[in-house]
Amino acid sequence: MSWELLLWLLALCAVILPLVQFLRFLRADADLTLLWAEWQGRRPEWELTDMVVWITGASSGIGEELAFQLSKLGVCLVLSARRGQELERVKRRCLENGNLKEKDILVLPLDLTDTSSHEAATKAVLQEFGKIDILVNNGGRSQRSLVLETNLEVFKELMNLNYLGTVSLTKCVLPHMVERKQGKIVTVNSLAGIASVSLSSGYCASKHALRGFFNALHSELGKYPGITLCNVYPGPVQSNVVKNALTEELTKPMRENIDQSYKMPTSRCVRLMLISMANDLKEVWISDQPILLGAYIWQYMPTWALWLTCKLGEKRIQNFRNNLDSDYAPF
Repeated sequence: MSWELLLWLLALCAVILPLVQFLRFLRADADLTLLWAEWQGRRPEWELTDMVVWITGASSGIGEELAFQLSKLGVCLVLSARRGQELERVKRRCLENGNLKEKDILVLPLDLTDTSSHEAATKAVLQEFGKIDILVNNGGRSQRSLVLETNLEVFKELMNLNYLGTVSLTKCVLPHMVERKQGKIVTVNSLAGIASVSLSSGYCASKHALRGFFNALHSELGKYPGITLCNVYPGPVQSNVVKNALTEELTKPMRENIDQSYKMPTSRCVRLMLISMANDLKEVWISDQPILLGAYIWQYMPTWALWLTCKLGEKRIQNFRNNLDSDYAPF
């Protein structure tokens, strides 16, 4: 092979490889590191068996699906949320897999805003199973209301539930993991914790706070390499998060019958979460396009992203007022 031909081949590869990566990105439903781990990384079926996993917000949506998929792996589950009857329903669904027995699932109703109860709840889990291998901070609520129309109590509720409740429970579980020098803390954040959007100002603030807290905590756990933190940032996912969202008043319910068919299936989101847990990824973004692209723009071109968000924010508000899900125009 002549040098001239070799140089031509190298030049061709230099053109084709970026094009291939670009086409892969257009079809991506997660950040490229996570997709690489899905292709070449460790399997959840290998890494997550025989563990004790505590899931908050386990009564519906991502939390329910996570419990269901983990039940297939033979883990011991602790299911927490405010609605005890719904937790029992999720437990029955997990038992239908046939991989778990009654004794392998603990239903533990928990109110994240009642931080005084978190220490006792942690002790109850340790008494039942003797250890906590993985804590999944999934509990929380979203918001759909404009700043000018929203009561201050709504912002307080969002911070108490989404941020302070999660911090409190993490602080209760973390000493146990430090004592064992191992464990995983998985926090379900949101792409709204990276790219703020209209109609969700309080929700975005609580998710930004979580990102800051866990990034700081990560820097403090350097001498405990066996303890890993994974921050998960999903985009729109099929769940009850919009249905259960807070509005301008604490007592005003969100309207019903919002179409979610265009959003990512919950099963796909949870599968990618399990892969991130199995591979100890520190931060993962999970979303279909074009929302995933919007997150990259916010990360690397924030000035342009802010301009684009302001432009599309008007469409988002218009959709909301027309009884459509505002996530039709998130960026």
